[in-house]
Amino acid sequence: MFRLIKKRMNMTDLTTEKALTFHIKAECSRTKARTSVMTLPHAVVETPVFMPVGTQGTLKGLAPQQLDDLGCRLMLGNTYHLGNRPGDNLLEEAGGLHEFMKWKHALLTDSGGFQMVSLLALAEITEEGVKFQSPHDKSDMMLTPEKSIEIQNSIGADIIMALDDVVHSTVTGPRVEEAMYRTIRWLDRCLKAHQKSHCQNLFPIVQGGLYPELRKKCAEELIKRDVPGFAIGGLSGGEEKSEFWKMVTLSTEILPKEKPRYLMGVGFALDLVVCVALGCDMFDCVFPTRTARFGVALVPTGQLQLKNKTYKRDFQPIDSSCSCSTCSRYTRAFLHTIVTQEPVSCSLLTIHNLSYHGARVLDLCDYSDASN
Repeated sequence: MFRLIKKRMNMTDLTTEKALTFHIKAECSRTKARTSVMTLPHAVVETPVFMPVGTQGTLKGLAPQQLDDLGCRLMLGNTYHLGNRPGDNLLEEAGGLHEFMKWKHALLTDSGGFQMVSLLALAEITEEGVKFQSPHDKSDMMLTPEKSIEIQNSIGADIIMALDDVVHSTVTGPRVEEAMYRTIRWLDRCLKAHQKSHCQNLFPIVQGGLYPELRKKCAEELIKRDVPGFAIGGLSGGEEKSEFWKMVTLSTEILPKEKPRYLMGVGFALDLVVCVALGCDMFDCVFPTRTARFGVALVPTGQLQLKNKTYKRDFQPIDSSCSCSTCSRYTRAFLHTIVTQEPVSCSLLTIHNLSYHGARVLDLCDYSDASN
């Protein structure tokens, strides 16, 4: 996936006085797309970048070493789930998530805010924070802004997120405004609680649903704080593409050009292309890894449902233009035989799907460089 990125980057100098530096290399003359180099405590990362999601500190179907071999230099972990298992005390004792999972490159952790949407039936949201009922043992977990930062400080990720009040992207009415203003108030509590600004970068998150004035107000408030980068959240949840892209455009118009912009939860190929053009630098999504577990391979023309009998005697690779280890060794016919039946199929398709996403991001880098 990211092998070409690895070759394009200077990996020798990871020293920096700040926990994050961001250097814009080239900009598109017709859009807001740019290629940049982001230096973090554990890696130098070229953007635009797609980050695989390792909820519990690992991708389903891939060991950390396999992800390293693909050239990945920045992956995502989940604060809520890591806080539940193995817990922040154990992670602190282990020396942080890098040491615990033996990952020598950069990590980003979300704040746990998204679980207000995904686990809404198990959540109670107040000004203090959000009380979750564990889906595992039904015990209560109170996630306040302070507790979210405490857990993330224990995890030790290079980039950590402020706890935001998240509502589903299609929600309308006063709840959206309430959540936006609470997100700003919670940011100030997160900044006050953050104990490791010398080695961890706290990003706030622009919220406001599909209301332009709320998005604008939130972005304008966030840029008043001294933070190294920004995220755009609460989108890509089922709303119309045109509405989604409008909110991204509005946000990137306000967020400072000289700092990285992370668009959360976005990973479809079309959205990557459009949102890079709209000025976003970082993306994450479970899409390429989740689809792999269901026997689906991503290709430039769409998706291959490898469970279909069509591929029983198809001796081509998934994608003849792909240089990943799966495409260089295995045929569609072989993969058809094992998908959803043998655990190794998840690994093989995950390798390909992440390689596919990495290649799309590289194409966007090359386009921005050429346009410049």
